[in-house]
Order: sequence, then C-alpha cells, then structure tokens
Amino acid sequence: MAASSLLLPPAATLAKKHTTLLHPFGAKPQAQRLIFRCGATSGGADDDWGAFLDELKRSLQIDPSDRVASDAGGVGVAPDDLVTALPLDPGPTVGDTTNAAAGAVNELLGADASGGDAGAIPDALLSALHLDASNPAVRAAGGALSRLDALTAGLSEAQRWALLGFLAATWLYLTARPGVLSGAVDAYVLAPLQLVLGRRSLKMSDFVVGERIGEGSFGVVYAGAVVPKNGAVLEERAGRARTSLQNDDRYKEKVILKKIKVMTVGAKECGDYEEWFNYRVARAAPESCAEFLGSFVADVTKAEFIKGGKWLVWKFEGDRTLANYMTDRGFPSSLESLMFGRTLRGLSTLERDALVVKQVMRQLVTSLKRIHGTGIVHRDIKPSNLVVTRRGQVKLIDFGAATDLRIGKNYVPDRGLLDPDYCPPELYVLPEETPQPPPEPIAAILSPILWQLNQPDLFDMYSAGIVLMQMAIPSLRTQSGLKNFNAELRSAGYDLNRWRQSARRKPDLQILDLDSGRGWDLATKLVSERGANGGGRLSAAAALRHPYFLLGGDQAAAVLSKLSLSK
Repeated sequence: MAASSLLLPPAATLAKKHTTLLHPFGAKPQAQRLIFRCGATSGGADDDWGAFLDELKRSLQIDPSDRVASDAGGVGVAPDDLVTALPLDPGPTVGDTTNAAAGAVNELLGADASGGDAGAIPDALLSALHLDASNPAVRAAGGALSRLDALTAGLSEAQRWALLGFLAATWLYLTARPGVLSGAVDAYVLAPLQLVLGRRSLKMSDFVVGERIGEGSFGVVYAGAVVPKNGAVLEERAGRARTSLQNDDRYKEKVILKKIKVMTVGAKECGDYEEWFNYRVARAAPESCAEFLGSFVADVTKAEFIKGGKWLVWKFEGDRTLANYMTDRGFPSSLESLMFGRTLRGLSTLERDALVVKQVMRQLVTSLKRIHGTGIVHRDIKPSNLVVTRRGQVKLIDFGAATDLRIGKNYVPDRGLLDPDYCPPELYVLPEETPQPPPEPIAAILSPILWQLNQPDLFDMYSAGIVLMQMAIPSLRTQSGLKNFNAELRSAGYDLNRWRQSARRKPDLQILDLDSGRGWDLATKLVSERGANGGGRLSAAAALRHPYFLLGGDQAAAVLSKLSLSK
C-alpha cells in the first residue's frame, strides 16, 4: 500500500484529541504539522501514548495488535523513544506496509530529509526575499529556528525576550570597536593561514640594494630590486649606478628595503613590532599600507648588509612620500596629475590646489578609519610616513610606533613615541594611569570598554589635522615654520580660532576658507584639545561625514578628468 493512499485524520483533530502529547505547528491550515510534547508527563503517559499509536495504526489500516518495535522489544513505546521508533524509512517500497506507515507518519509530523524545518520561516518573509522553501539555505535556517524553538520551549515569554536581549547585547559588544569577534578570527584563523600560505621565504641573496631614500631613528630605507632568477650575474652597484636602479630594465620586480639599525638601543624591538604590524595591517586593511613582502636576516657582512641584521621588504609602489612632495615649490599642484590622472580644466589654480589637498586628506582619514576599526593606533602620522604611490594613492608606512590596543601589543602607558611637531597635547595614546594590559585574551575581551572610555584613535586624528594645516598653509611646510606654529598654538590653548587672530604673521588660509570655510572648520575640529569622553575632536568616521568631504568635489573631478576626451 503506497503512502499516498493513506487516509489520516487532520492534524488539528489529532492535536485536539491528544492535547497532552501533541500541539499543531504551522502558519496555514493546509501546512499544519504536529510537534511532539516530549517532556515528562503525568502517571497516565503510557496509556496516552498507547491510545495515540493505536489510532494512528487504525487510520493506516494496520492491525492494532501489531506493535511498533523499539530497540528493547517492549510492548509500548516510551515518549523518549518515539522519534527513533517512527521514522523508519521515508521512502517506502510498494507492498511494504511498515515502511508506508513510517513515511506517512513522517509526513504528518513534518519531518524532511535535511533535518531542517522550512515551515519555521513565515511564508511572507520567504516571498519578500524571493526564496523558495526548497532552497538549502532556507531549509537549514528553518532547522536552526526549529532547534532554537525546541531549546527554548520550556521558557516563558519573558524569559525568551530576556535571552534574546542578552544574545543581541553580546553580539553588539563582540562586534563593537575594536572588534573582539573579528580580532579572534584574525588571531586564530587568518594569522595562522598567512603564516603557512602567505609569507614568502626571503634571503639576502634575493635582493640588490640601490640608493638610500631616507633614514629614521631605528632604520635606513633604500630602493632595491629582486635579483632575476635567470642566473645572470649582475655587477655590484655603486655611485651613480645605484641611483638608476629603478630605471634598470634588467630588474623587473622593484622593492623598498628597510635596514633595521644594529647598534641602536630599541631598534631591534621596533623592527620586530613593525614587521608584526605590517602583517597585521596586511590582513585587516591591505588598502591602507604598502604591500609587505616579508623580512630576512643578513647572513654575511657585505656592503650595506651586516651579518645578523634584519631587513624588511615592501613591494615598490613609490619612492616619494608626502613630505618629499611638500618640499616642491609647486605643491600641491605638483600632485595634481598624479591624483587625478591629468590636469584639471575649468577651475582656478586655487580651486585645483584645494581639490588636491582634499583628495590627499580623504585618503589619509579613510586609511585611519580602517586601522582604527581593528584596534590599531599608528601614533606617528606625519607627511614622511605617508607614501604616495605611482597611482596617486596615499598609504601609511612605518608602523614601528604603532600599538594594537585590542591586545595591548607595543603599548607602554607612560612612553610617548610621536614626533613632537605632530604630537597632540595629551602626549600619550591613553592616560598615563592606564595599567599595563592583561594577558591577550582578557585584554581583547575588555578592549571595547577601554576604547569607549578613552577613544585612543583621536590621538592620530590630531596629527592628521596638522598634516591638513601643512598642506593648506605654505608657511607651515618648513620645519622652522611648523615649530613656530606649534609654539603659538600652545600659547593659544590649542584653539585654532584664537591662533588665527593672534599669529604674528597672518597665515595664508585661502585653501581652507574656500567653500564657506568648510576646510577651516574641519581643521578646528581636529587640531584641538580633547574634551571629556573624547569630545572636542572628531574621529576618522565622524571626519568623513564632515561637510568638507561630503561636497565630493575631488571625487567628481577625478571621475570627470578620466572621462574627458581632451588632453
């Protein structure tokens, strides 16, 4: 007898007659299913179960004297064994009465082969999402909802709402800045994968060193290239030959090399931190920094190489920083074609300069928003640490002073590492009385509280404000001009409006005063004292919502210049 020929009582009828054992479930009468009440029952539970099974068997035209066999071979079926006793084989064969009965009961109870219950999702929601109940994702979601419903079946309505509120609050906490949940994924999934799959095995003989680009407290930066793998022997580069390395066609893969100083106190630790943070930012915000290739240790002393010294390697994306461009007499016009692809037309020189400054500032603040969202504070934002790529992108470099406040990496409460010309008045990324961080897992769990109370990301935003002032005001682009500005600003209580009125030399503020002074207003909200709970200075996310950026003139100019057919 086929399962389709069975005549069973309606679900509602069965539920009404056996209220202690069953309750109906379903949004529509025709889709109604029965759910077993599998909890403890009163003393007559066995009799109720027996009566229910007898009625099912009568409906299936099976002799009531036939018993459904349990594993123990007992006459009756205990409530806990019913689910395993009934679903024998959902696909009955012709003439197999037992399997036919099992298939019919499974259909009555709403079981499906995937174990999911799509009926738990309202039909209206499925229709709105243009999904079908047979979709595997819908079936899986339905099964999850059904299991959740079963787990909370014994809870009252108030208890269910309390549980839902707790789960929602936990989710919000784990995803709030700096992101405990995303940090755990990064530390325990992405970092090991990067270690195994994403790191190149580098050695000293892989590279040739070119001209020196710059030098910092703990390292020296060089242009470089990867030695070709065709086996060609290349001569040692010296003198003028070193300066032409970037134009030498024999070297296809250009790089930037940073030698960590060997005899300088603190240089090794700083180099280790910079390597760690470059890998970290490469995972969390790769658009914000130059592509990091890895590191190697020199195995012999030769030319710039000192045996045992560490070298860091980046893909060559540009060898000029914003500081290099700011020394050009024509800045910011000298960056116009690089930022927008060509010279802008139909605008005055002042308007074009203002758009270049805005484009650079937008990229800087966007990069800061990305790294701050992962718990990293750079702590050394300045033009010499902003490389300008050959495609007009502004990227962060030199993470030796950075700190990851999600886990307390490279964090010392009472030590300031920032260049004093760009240092905010609070001097430290967190208050000096902030204790040393606890072990990493505990620090990560507590980090949203620390972040909310202290807003350490505002430390970088002051430095970004100084960069904006330097780009917009020509007199601040020299070191002496910047130092005089900082002294006057300190005397004015870090109030830019007071400084503007009291400055000995009236600054050229034309770029910031364009568009009703929106640029000046942004500067005053970045270069300022921090108020209580971080007030008085904008975060990166808030700065990007400022009217200065919302006008979008720089973005529109970039798009229109690329679409223009005239040169």
